[in-house]
Amino acid sequence: MGNIFEQDLDRNLANHQPLTPLSYLERAARVYPGRTAIIHGSQKTDYGTFYRRTRQLASALAHKGIGKGDTITVMLSNTPPMLEAHFGVPMTKAVLHSLNTRLDPAIIAFQLDHAETKIAIVDTEFSKVFNEALKLAKVKPIVIDFVDTEYAEDAPHAQGPRIGELDYEAFVQSGDPDYLWSMPDDEWDAITLNYTSGTTGNPKGVVYHHRGAALMGYGNIVASGLGRYPVYLWTLPMFHCNGWCFPWTLALQFGTHVCLRWVRAKPIYDAIADHGVTHLCGAPIVMSTLINAAESDKRTFPQTVSFNTAAASPPESILAGMAEAGFEVTHLYGLTETYGPAVVNEWQDEWNLLSPSSQAVKKSRQGVRYTALENLAVLDPETMEPMPADGETIGEVMFRGNIVMKGYLKNRQASDEAFAGGWFHSGDLGVTYPDGYIQLKDRSKDIIISGGENISSIEVEDALYKFPGVGACAVVARLDEKWGETPLAFVEMKQGCTATAEQLMAHCKGLLASYKCPRHVVFEEIPKTSTGKIQKFELRKRAREIGDL
Repeated sequence: MGNIFEQDLDRNLANHQPLTPLSYLERAARVYPGRTAIIHGSQKTDYGTFYRRTRQLASALAHKGIGKGDTITVMLSNTPPMLEAHFGVPMTKAVLHSLNTRLDPAIIAFQLDHAETKIAIVDTEFSKVFNEALKLAKVKPIVIDFVDTEYAEDAPHAQGPRIGELDYEAFVQSGDPDYLWSMPDDEWDAITLNYTSGTTGNPKGVVYHHRGAALMGYGNIVASGLGRYPVYLWTLPMFHCNGWCFPWTLALQFGTHVCLRWVRAKPIYDAIADHGVTHLCGAPIVMSTLINAAESDKRTFPQTVSFNTAAASPPESILAGMAEAGFEVTHLYGLTETYGPAVVNEWQDEWNLLSPSSQAVKKSRQGVRYTALENLAVLDPETMEPMPADGETIGEVMFRGNIVMKGYLKNRQASDEAFAGGWFHSGDLGVTYPDGYIQLKDRSKDIIISGGENISSIEVEDALYKFPGVGACAVVARLDEKWGETPLAFVEMKQGCTATAEQLMAHCKGLLASYKCPRHVVFEEIPKTSTGKIQKFELRKRAREIGDL
């Protein structure tokens, strides 16, 4: 006979419901229907309207036959339709796939085919590149155009032509505002699909579930200090790990989303000063943009703004500049596979007494696990035993918990490898300090993080090898004050062949998105093992030795 707490205490509809972030918006709209949920240029949308529009979107999608397991792809900036899609798409039990707006047509086409996209919602800013991708893709999704009426007159890019059969606003208005949307059948059901940059061949599709997205909402509140009624500025692209799950998070605290299409200093300062922004997230380049802005673009504001940053640790000068400008910086770490940040540099009060340089050392550590993550460790990948917490012994950073992905879409082998031994293997190498904080030391996958974007060194190398006369090449990260890291290419030309750095960089721009292309090219002999394998660790040392290029 089992214990008494296992008798006649079964789950039922009254005491067990699947966790999902969709209920957050319903509650916010019920409690504060008139509170501002979204600011986009001159437009303001309250929570009642926000919720109504997501139901209309869900209804319109359902009318097109969209249901459980169908993929809806969006190629959108940080605009209201992107926020609406984060709720409206999963309300039909479909899966939201957000495209990186900086991708090239070939990668977009691959993702459309791999995700088996049924409908695509495309901002006309990206219509040209998306149209090129459609020509390469096998799938033929219904395309819905979003024409942004708040598109700035001084925009760095012109809006492209309409390419779809439908208009987004008309599509939404065709839906039922009282649509009875569905909770997920199971909290393990997929909610979104995000692609990694890919280190070996095509990118992998990372699948999130409703449970993880729901728990990340609470985790973000704790890690970011999101009090009641936060005002959040969208400097972080929502296509990055679903904006680190903040599209869902803010509804928990009845927060306001301030949309931002392009990361430029003046609009950021204006938004902070005019709307009382309290929180924002972004890569180190956003901090550089703010600090190095022209004085005419800067604004003063009374509040201290919380700034969450990931990727490379910001240098001491950047941290000092941010503090002087009124920002409090928190260092985070995570991966696409962990719904974005799952590690936070939990700041200790006594560290405020340290010198600025000592504080910068503390800030450079990635930190401790999110409250929503069950375990974080630096392990020996062979024995799966913990490495000594001495701040020196390097192992692989591994994760375990409810904010780890379901797995890689249609890639059982990659999923099994990632979850070997009951842990998610990040591929990042780090150390644990005696106080339990971790710090990254290297990236075993040779990913370059530039401006918050992941760049596969292998993808760049493949492009370089397509240039006639390239005998050997290797791409590594080079530290950059503005971008965090940029690709540095080492190239050996075949005997009798010549090329200039400018020619190689122009060649890469014809094959890759511009941010992936090498910023510098060094022509020299590449160190190799006796078997001919390139020694990238030597090249990383060389990259640190090289001065101005």
